[in-house]
Amino acid sequence: MAAGNTYDESSFRVLKGLEPVRERPGMYTRTDSPTHIIQEVIDNAADEALAGFAKHIHVAVLKDGSVAVTDDGRGIPVGPHPEEKIPVVVLAFTRLHAGGKFDKKSGNTAYAFSGGLHGVGVAVTTALSHRVKVEVRRDGKVHQLLIEDGGEQVGALQVMGNCGRSTGTRVQVWPNEKYFDTPRVVQNELERLLRSKAMLLPGVQVILETDQANGPPLRKTWSYPNGMVGYLREMAGGTEPVAPFYAAERHSDGSDGFAAGEGAAWALGWFEDACASESYVNLIPTVAGGTHESGLRAGVFEAMKSFIEHHGLLPRGLKLQQEDVCGRLAYVLSARVLDPQFQGQVKEKLNSREAVKLVSQMLRDPFEVWLNNNVEHGRAIAELAIKAATARQKQAQKVEKRKSSGVAVLPGKLSDCESEDIAQNELFLVEGDSAGGSAKLARDKDYQAILPLRGKVQNAFEIDAARLYANAEIHDVAVALGVDAHGRDAADSVLANLRYGKCVVLADADVDGSHIQTLLLTLFLRHFPKLVERGHVYIALPPLYRLDVPARGKRPMRRFYALDERERRAILDRLAKEGIKPDDVETGRFKGLGEMNPGQLRETAMDPATRRVLPVTLEERWDGETARMFTLLMGKGEAAGRRDWMERKGNLAELDI
Repeated sequence: MAAGNTYDESSFRVLKGLEPVRERPGMYTRTDSPTHIIQEVIDNAADEALAGFAKHIHVAVLKDGSVAVTDDGRGIPVGPHPEEKIPVVVLAFTRLHAGGKFDKKSGNTAYAFSGGLHGVGVAVTTALSHRVKVEVRRDGKVHQLLIEDGGEQVGALQVMGNCGRSTGTRVQVWPNEKYFDTPRVVQNELERLLRSKAMLLPGVQVILETDQANGPPLRKTWSYPNGMVGYLREMAGGTEPVAPFYAAERHSDGSDGFAAGEGAAWALGWFEDACASESYVNLIPTVAGGTHESGLRAGVFEAMKSFIEHHGLLPRGLKLQQEDVCGRLAYVLSARVLDPQFQGQVKEKLNSREAVKLVSQMLRDPFEVWLNNNVEHGRAIAELAIKAATARQKQAQKVEKRKSSGVAVLPGKLSDCESEDIAQNELFLVEGDSAGGSAKLARDKDYQAILPLRGKVQNAFEIDAARLYANAEIHDVAVALGVDAHGRDAADSVLANLRYGKCVVLADADVDGSHIQTLLLTLFLRHFPKLVERGHVYIALPPLYRLDVPARGKRPMRRFYALDERERRAILDRLAKEGIKPDDVETGRFKGLGEMNPGQLRETAMDPATRRVLPVTLEERWDGETARMFTLLMGKGEAAGRRDWMERKGNLAELDI
């Protein structure tokens, strides 16, 4: 066995100090740039401000690639640790799992609320840097600590002079480029971080100075007098919300199962279009969200649902979901959690399960009170949520044409023709199964197809196009024709797969038949307008009466068909002139197409030589009189208008009832 493959006691290696971080930096921080290791330093300064001791945070990006972070807080303790016997500031920057944020339950901690408890913190910054210089102003003196080579060399803590009553900490970091894809911090990300710190720390001024190749440093200062609302308005980029921004803050007093001081501050706004949101835990930006965001959405949803139910705003049959309410919500959330648990060392996502209940409970009641005190604003938000719920429900109910192997399956009740000549082919939409049976026997199967319709087709005037195919009869008509539903502005190419040059509506010559004709015309005009515009739709005119004239002299027996009563009388008048008395004429009335034998149906409605079929044309734009009349007759909200129209013009209708 080769010596290099020996497996014994000497094969084990113990990583000491900061060596684990240098060996696997990706386990402790982001390695795309050193921005996050600088953020660890900024977070320490922000924790001092959050605790109420710092009023200024200054960040400088220097020409040599280093970054300096300065605050006017209390200064990191410089005395010896009671157990480790080395200065606390040295422990903070060189030892993993050491910090002033652990002993929260006993109360013996420097920070009640801080960015996390992983304990790696700023030690990771040291491990991945060429050099770290720490200056602490505390107890009237300036103390300096110099750490080099990723923590391999730690200088002695030295007193550099006096500082009077001034206190604070300055940390300068030279990142080691070998651990990062790029050696410099990402300017936009750094600015976004500092801007958010200013927003989350009222009364604290945050300054960024960036050295330029030529000229003085570029200086930016952030402060938000209006706090989160001003910040959220800035994020929205001038877009106005549907209701004024709502902002509030609430923290526990310790009597509700949460630790005293735990809670949240928030600003909410609803927009017509989606807008970005941001969340923080103890000032740490949680770009991947987490349980505190889940709590915010839950609290908002419960309050909004209660408001909508209380005011009776939800349409019948519509069920509200959280996404309906929160889908257009933009927010800034800052949660204070005593013992936050994050996913990963970079703290991008909060995992603390109790944060859901905490934020939800803190937010729900105040928000519901605000909604009920501002009913007009609440209604505006509710309308947006109901609109989203309606769209979601329609999408869920969307029905597509049934397909097999990518090809639409022709309806089983369709008796198709043999010809593939579209110009010659005809499809008869026949009212009723019995009439469909007669029509199948009466047709010329070479070019005539029959599709029986069971009952009346649904009124399609106000059906959403996405739900059109939920109706079996409409689905079968569309599949048989080979045309998808389309709008009036559709290109002629929507008829590319049309299977029949003529679509003939064949219904009884009575009131029900006229109703079916109207329903089918409504369907075509509303959802298949190109069929009408290009002259593919026809109405067959089957007779209502059959008149049999007996043989007379050399004249054989004759048969006439009359569409209606007027035409029947005209035929009798003509026969009377021939000397044939009305009593000699045998008159029969068809109760429907089903009473016609195939020969009669072929002669009167299907044989091109003898049938009467009218083309359906649109002589004007759809938005003219035709549209107005169809809206009046078929619109669901036009009942009053229809009643008035029937009262005024009902006497003009010729009805066979």
